Amino acid sequence: MSKLGDLGAKLYRGEVGYDFVGKRFIWYGVSILITITAIVALAVQGINMGIEFKGGAVFTTPKTAVSVAKATEVSEKASGHDAIVQELGTGGLRIQISGLDTNDAAGVKKQLATDLKVSEADINADLVGPSWGDQIANKAWTGLGIFMVLVVIYLAIAFEWRMAVAALIALIHDLTITVGVYALVGFEVTPGTVIGLLTILGYSLYDTVVVFDGLKEGSKDITKQTRYTFSEVANRSINGTLVRSINTTVVALLPVGALLFIGGGFLGAGMLNDISLSLFVGLAAGAYSSIFIATPLVVDLKEREPAMKALKKRVLAKRAAAAAKGESPEDEGHEATDTPQVVAQGRAGRRR
Repeated sequence: MSKLGDLGAKLYRGEVGYDFVGKRFIWYGVSILITITAIVALAVQGINMGIEFKGGAVFTTPKTAVSVAKATEVSEKASGHDAIVQELGTGGLRIQISGLDTNDAAGVKKQLATDLKVSEADINADLVGPSWGDQIANKAWTGLGIFMVLVVIYLAIAFEWRMAVAALIALIHDLTITVGVYALVGFEVTPGTVIGLLTILGYSLYDTVVVFDGLKEGSKDITKQTRYTFSEVANRSINGTLVRSINTTVVALLPVGALLFIGGGFLGAGMLNDISLSLFVGLAAGAYSSIFIATPLVVDLKEREPAMKALKKRVLAKRAAAAAKGESPEDEGHEATDTPQVVAQGRAGRRR
């Protein structure tokens, strides 16, 4: 067995582990700092919405000797609006002009043909009206809202409302960070970006549900034993799925990173950035939130219950009594009411 696989087995059996839940306030502080940075970036710089949302025109020219800088200058002069120019592999140019009225597009196209020294008939123009862009934006927000509602309903039914609330907070956390990064780097937000956001929300939810499923199984009849508190069972659930979460995240990030850094950066295929950045940041944020945010939040909510407070008091009292006798609580034998998973975890713990 590989070292990573051996570590994963030990984590699953509870032989080794890291106290994620015990250090949760550190992770909360890190997340709050990142979230504040994202919100400030949104407030100061805003989001660079693509023409699909604002309306405008995209002109694709045939091969031309005019440089990107010169083409940007003549495009802005001809249209009176900011222009984004990209060089295509064919030697032609892709000129994107946001906010351009469709009535003025014909005149801009004619002027571009003259300035870029190409035939007007060879310039392809794709026009997007502002009203159509508003419809796309409204549908995107509606789809996102429906997704969030369905997620909360499903988790509340499959698990409990505390897990639904924690998962929703983790999803909002991932969304805020991803959108904040877009504001910081200035990449355009396009329909591809929205697709990327919905994709990473599903991925983040998947990782979170895996941990929640282990927690649900491990905490079954937890109040009938006095070996572990709820937070300790929750921490074991995180450790038990840790290597799996790392493996799936790394495998998912490798192709997305290739799109973003090699395709969009090194090779200059800028159109890949709109979806690859949202996927890359969102996947990383989703893996982080499922481990460091979602489950610790469940612990904070769950341990407010009187039953969990009483359980913690009994567990600590038992350990204090055992320590006074110079014994280990785990040497006293298993209670008849211990759940099978708690018993297995206790046995694994004694093998350390």
